[in-house]
Amino acid sequence: MLVRWQPFQEMEEVRRQFDRLFREFAPLEQETSQGGWVPASELRDDGDHLTLRLSLPEIEAKDLDIQVTKDSLSISGERHLQRKEESEKGYYWSEMSYGKFRRVFALPVAIENEQVKAEYTNGILTLTLPKANEVKAFKVNVAAELPAS
Repeated sequence: MLVRWQPFQEMEEVRRQFDRLFREFAPLEQETSQGGWVPASELRDDGDHLTLRLSLPEIEAKDLDIQVTKDSLSISGERHLQRKEESEKGYYWSEMSYGKFRRVFALPVAIENEQVKAEYTNGILTLTLPKANEVKAFKVNVAAELPAS
């Protein structure tokens, strides 16, 4: 059987694959294209709790909003522009990001959202997220009966 080569159909398939790939990065792109920025983060499993750290230099604690559910976390805030006038002289360039940001994290395990603790020191926000009881491993002691003598 002879099959005709259809180059436009193959090009359309490649376009769909690229669209699918870029959709995965759309939230990050959308945040930065609207003048926002994305702070660096790390999530660590410390046994009975998770630790989330975000790098938020030059942000005041009052400018942060943290919302926690059992399986997700949302952090938003704003870094204010430090210059008094937009046309202030003396800058050759600025690579600093200013404006609003918002990060939403899907957590890998359920947490006790009422017991989350936040600490903000030297531009690092550290959240301690205690794991929910259903995810914690409990040691079960087995009671053995001694043989009767």
